[in-house]
Formats: sequence, structure tokens, C-alpha cells
Amino acid sequence: MGFLEIILVSIALAMDAFAVAICKGLAMSKMNWKKAMIVGLYFGIFQALMPMIGFFLGSRFESIVTSIDHWIAFILLSIIGGKMIKDAFENTCQNCDDDTSPKAMLMLAIATSIDALAVGIMFAFLNVNLIVATSSIGVITFVLAILGVKIGNIFGDKYEKKAELVGGCILILMGIKILLEHLEIVMIF
Repeated sequence: MGFLEIILVSIALAMDAFAVAICKGLAMSKMNWKKAMIVGLYFGIFQALMPMIGFFLGSRFESIVTSIDHWIAFILLSIIGGKMIKDAFENTCQNCDDDTSPKAMLMLAIATSIDALAVGIMFAFLNVNLIVATSSIGVITFVLAILGVKIGNIFGDKYEKKAELVGGCILILMGIKILLEHLEIVMIF
């Protein structure tokens, strides 16, 4: 997995956090940069931490599943991407409050980073540079979460569903690419 692919996966993984951050911004009557930074830090740290945990879990089982690792990556990315696309078509904006207390943010950070845990497992099978990948995921999520709060505060929920849809499509395309590469079929990227 090359640097561009890591960036694309990072952006895709950040879309859940971006969507929730838009809701946080939507609930603010006036932009609060301190709260935006708190949202960015929680989401960025957890989005970087979860792939590390997944990577170490995946590394423990790598010898058992090496012959089917591309199928596992394809299935995990397709499921995560499909869930994101499904969420994009649901009508409710969950977590539409501006609460940035540790209890509220911890729950949201864990909920939005579960997919990153699964991607971390995939990283182990693909021998991805963990430092580069998790740094990219964390920084991109941090920046997009702060941007999401600002966008939510200005524009409301106009972009929330589009972000989920784009993120889901990117993850599914990455899964297809990994599968095709391992099956040695013509590359689409």
C-alpha cells in the first residue's frame, strides 16, 4: 500500500468523525474553537490508536491467514464502506449537541474509530508502515474534525451525508484494488 493509498484510507476513515463533528458545529450557536480542538484531539487520537491495536491483533494471526489476507481486506473494507454509505442515506443526525465533556467525547471517539480497528488488522496483512499510516490517519482526522465543526457551524448538515458517502466509496474501492492486485488482475488505480 503506497503513500497515496494511505492518504485516501485516512480520509475515508476520518469521514465518520467529520460527520459527527459537523453535528457538533451545528449545535453551537457561535463557533467555539476550544471545543473544536477538543473534538479534533479526541477523534484524531482514537483514529490513530485503533489501527495500532488492530495491527498488533492482525500480526498475531498473520501466519494463519496469509493465503486469504486480500479477501479479508476486501471484505472488511467493503463492510465498513457499505455501512458508511448506508449511514449516508439515513435521515437522523445523531449526537447533535455541543457537549465536549470527556464522557461524551470518549464514547463518540470509540464509536467513530471502530472501523479503524478493522483497517489496522488489514494493515498487518498488507505489511503497511504502521507509523506512517497511523500518523496520517490521526493528523487527517484531527484536521477534518476541526473543519467539520466549523462547516457544521456555518452550513449546517448539508455536507454530513456527502462526507459519509464519499468515505464509504473510497473504502470499497480500496478493498477492490487490494483484491485485484492479489489476484493479479488489471489494476484500476
